[in-house]
Amino acid sequence: QVQLVESGGGLVQAGGSLRLSCAASGGTFSNYAMGWFRQAPGKERDFVARITWSGGRTYYADSVKGRFTISRDNAKNTVYLQMNDLKPEDTAVYYCAADRSIGLQIGVRQYDYWGQGTQVTVSS
Repeated sequence: QVQLVESGGGLVQAGGSLRLSCAASGGTFSNYAMGWFRQAPGKERDFVARITWSGGRTYYADSVKGRFTISRDNAKNTVYLQMNDLKPEDTAVYYCAADRSIGLQIGVRQYDYWGQGTQVTVSS
């Protein structure tokens, strides 16, 4: 059983930056691909970014491409999401998730483990 704990959320002005972290425990972190999702009030949980187990490949939603960067440190069992040039529409609860499949996986049901989420609020 893998436990995931997100941190780093907060309130930031438009154009600002935040770095989210997701610490994993209870499993072999390097066996898992990791994803970030977000959910705004009243909306579905949407894919944001994904990184393969080795960190060799990354995938992004079109809405964040060029602004967000996903990375991982397998020695620290942690995945990161660097968010730059934040916009009010980025406001959401951000979740990290883990799964053992390969390739691009953007569906919520394709991930096996989830964190509790961290709130990101971008003011205009």
